[in-house]
Amino acid sequence: MAHGINDGLIRDSILNVANLMAISAITAPKARGVDNIIVKVISDEKEIEQLAKKMEELSKEYGEFFSRDANNVRRSVAVVLIGCKNVKMGLKTPLKWALDADTVCSLVNLGIAIGSAVKTASMLNVDNRIMFSVGVAAQELGLIEADYVFGIPLSAYSKNIYFDRVWPQPKSS
Repeated sequence: MAHGINDGLIRDSILNVANLMAISAITAPKARGVDNIIVKVISDEKEIEQLAKKMEELSKEYGEFFSRDANNVRRSVAVVLIGCKNVKMGLKTPLKWALDADTVCSLVNLGIAIGSAVKTASMLNVDNRIMFSVGVAAQELGLIEADYVFGIPLSAYSKNIYFDRVWPQPKSS
């Protein structure tokens, strides 16, 4: 990363923000007080590359946006994984919805945790983007034990790398 200031300082600062994001996710309010949020921070360059390669591999099955997102992950200092376990919360009478109340509450917890985490990053001026593709790859690699997972890559460039992204060009046969 060419930033014009101490790159080690930027890396250390982003890692500090990643840890603060983890705290924000863990301490976010939860439906019925059930703590089902799982958080992991990935900052090892080899692990980040492994994640990006898995995303590229999965693009063949799930779509090219996995490859596009992999390029962003490679340029990131860290990735915060936030997931949730689908837990039974003790609802006595089933609701008449397509999704059961336990799943709904688990997913609401996950959304609140993710929102709390990215709020922290935003307040501290660290670029980020919530990515479903990162979560799928992390689950495939066994990097986090959760039923539903999203990933949030982090960087600090003069322009946010997670927006105005370029789709990968199709490979010629």
